[in-house]
Amino acid sequence: MIKRAKGVTISQVADAAGVARSSVSRAFTRPDMLLPETVERILKAAEALGYVPNHTARALSTGRHGNIGLIVPDIANPFFPPLIQAAQLEADRSDFCIFLGNTEENPKQEDKLVGRFAGQVEGLVLTSSRLSDERIRAHASQLPLVLINRDLEGIPRVLIDSGSGVRQAVEHLAQLGHRKIVYVSGPSNSWSNKQRRAAIRTAASSFRMELEVVPAVLPSYSSGRNVVDAILSAGATAAIAFDDVTAQGVLAGLSERKVAVPATFSLIGCDDVLGAVTYPGLTSISNRSNEAGRLAISLLLEMLSNRSIRDVRYVLETHLVVRGTTAAAG
Repeated sequence: MIKRAKGVTISQVADAAGVARSSVSRAFTRPDMLLPETVERILKAAEALGYVPNHTARALSTGRHGNIGLIVPDIANPFFPPLIQAAQLEADRSDFCIFLGNTEENPKQEDKLVGRFAGQVEGLVLTSSRLSDERIRAHASQLPLVLINRDLEGIPRVLIDSGSGVRQAVEHLAQLGHRKIVYVSGPSNSWSNKQRRAAIRTAASSFRMELEVVPAVLPSYSSGRNVVDAILSAGATAAIAFDDVTAQGVLAGLSERKVAVPATFSLIGCDDVLGAVTYPGLTSISNRSNEAGRLAISLLLEMLSNRSIRDVRYVLETHLVVRGTTAAAG
């Protein structure tokens, strides 16, 4: 599985490092299974002899490609790049590569990508999947699979609990004197959207606030701008958007209509990916996407190592980050 063009064998690397042949293989494929000093000794011996991992040979001899599939709904959404980067770094620690797929919020495209990846990867991470429960379970029966922000019993998953941050956001608006708020919703088949909408309804009811839901359909800047008239016609004094990208569009639309933020209208986003770069600074709900990406890959690698599927459910809490787009109701 480790090969040199001039015919030097894996045994020579093992002899030079004073380890077994299996340890040489593990140093290049699963270094976490060895002591750090052992890995360092093997890598130094391999470098001196001119060795490099031959992944093609490994795939032919073991059926293992050293690849993991990661599928996201919108690669342009700033929520996902930190998640992708963290996933890649975690995979690289075990000498795995990431195959990245972008579905453009289309479940048919997601299903197609899973099918295309299946013969080339050892496992999959589906992020904010738009597939039906049935399709996800069907794919999970074929190869190791981990979910991010999709809560399906029996399938390992990592969940960012934006509900905790949403409750803080509603409480924040209530303390500022707002009595009617709008939730600018995201995709109807999004687990995060359903979670946030339910949390807002519950919190609004507990603080005796009136709530209206305005659908933005897609989480995008243009969708946010397009729903501003509907937001204003609702007679609300504040809004919580599905994500920061949508909130940025709402912020632009309010500015175009000469509605001052936060003097006249308060606005809160979710995921906190743009809060620090908008003007005024966007009050938003914290983002833990990088941690979710790292955990999901770590969980998948554990599944690949012991070939067992466990009903693991990691939950990452969120909180409100207050900036300059919220103020007392006028």
